[in-house]
Amino acid sequence: MGLFNRRAKQPGPDAATNIGSREKVHGSSSATPSTGTTALPQYNHNGDQVTHRIHPDGESGRRGINPGQFLQIIWRSSCSVSSWVNVLWPFVPAAIALHFIHGDHHLWTFAISHIAMVPAANLLGFAGQEFARKMPKVAGIIIETTLGSVVEIVLFMVLIAKDNGTGSGHGSKIAVIQAAILGSILTNLLLCLGCCFLAGGIKHKKQRFHPIISEVGSGIILVAGFGLLIPSAFFSSLIGSTGAEGEGYTEAKLRSDTSNISHGVSIVLMVAFLIFMLYNCVSHDNIFAEVLEADEEADRDRHRDLRKDKLTMTECMVAILIALTFISLIAVFLVEEIEFVVAHGIPDNFLGLILVPLVEKAAEHLTAIDEAYDNQINFALYHCLGPSIQTALFNAPLVVIVGWGLGKPMDLNFEIFQVILLVLAILVVGNFLRDGSSDYLEGSLLVLVYIIIAVTAWFYPNSELTTSNGRSSTETGTEALSQAARMLMS
Repeated sequence: MGLFNRRAKQPGPDAATNIGSREKVHGSSSATPSTGTTALPQYNHNGDQVTHRIHPDGESGRRGINPGQFLQIIWRSSCSVSSWVNVLWPFVPAAIALHFIHGDHHLWTFAISHIAMVPAANLLGFAGQEFARKMPKVAGIIIETTLGSVVEIVLFMVLIAKDNGTGSGHGSKIAVIQAAILGSILTNLLLCLGCCFLAGGIKHKKQRFHPIISEVGSGIILVAGFGLLIPSAFFSSLIGSTGAEGEGYTEAKLRSDTSNISHGVSIVLMVAFLIFMLYNCVSHDNIFAEVLEADEEADRDRHRDLRKDKLTMTECMVAILIALTFISLIAVFLVEEIEFVVAHGIPDNFLGLILVPLVEKAAEHLTAIDEAYDNQINFALYHCLGPSIQTALFNAPLVVIVGWGLGKPMDLNFEIFQVILLVLAILVVGNFLRDGSSDYLEGSLLVLVYIIIAVTAWFYPNSELTTSNGRSSTETGTEALSQAARMLMS
């Protein structure tokens, strides 16, 4: 073995293969000898000496980088389905080449870049999962979820940076960003959660999840939905009362007030996200840790998973940097082709609600579905609700604040159609989570609801053909938003 591939194994011919057998020889792995001078080294299930501050489940037994083993572990990925995604890696150099080749191939560039985002996001998700293994349970899954949302944040930042600053017309990306915000939440709540319930229900007749995961998650999503709804409700309820320029309360003043409300709501939502993180990581971390540890014990593939080779901390960092580099490049390629794609007949609502969220969260979705199939339903639920919460409480407010700083008219004044979809999705998911159990019927229904939304989004007209939140029919829009608000509060 070379300098960068040292494997710290338990000495002696009687090397144990798990912590339990090691304890039979030496007692507790964390115990201090009777002399009181030094503590005995701790060994994990594979007989690898555990590095200080590294969780035993994430100990690789190596240091530095071994290129061959690094590539082998990455290709294997976290599960079989996730490893199949790696066959899409040739699309990454193809997307880069297409971008720099001059010619009228915008649709091809967008399509290839769209596919190329999947393996890049999958690498980031796997590297985040390997990194999370080395952390305490709750901190690890939050880090993993946060890294999974990096793709979304990068896309949002590129979109807001490329926006023309007018809020409408060609070159405006505001409509796509707003659709992508709600599309990300809908994809997690309906498609991902539905596939988890479906996959888990096929293998297990009924799966039960802990109330602290479902109740806290659905409660936070409900509050986030309320916050995202307020600016649209404010605008829609007053647009019919505005007068001409210079007469009373004008539309320009209303738009300015709506923008200011969006800024205030964004700050409040980010504070709510901070409180949620403190609740998870500080005050109630022991409860979440117990639930997730019990879920790990229920994993029918846990023994095989623990025996797999793991990335070192250095390899995790390298993989994350490589993934972020490709994701940033591909995000730029995608955004630059959006105008041409919309011009060729793909609606911007369909682009934001369906196409963009599908690739940005693909890795997390595969992981969550695999966890549900392996009876880790609490992990799966966390991977569905966690990204939705982060999108609603952090990513969406972040892009509003960044747009504010850049002088772009980014706000939370969504189309009424989008607001209604969000409210109904929250109500449907909340109703399915209420009984604390899931089966394949509930999963099938959630997926079907998502398909209905996708079909409707395809026929929804582009933003230049309608007003920013359905104001072409003010009375109808106000009625719809009022009804949505009553449903959300009931």
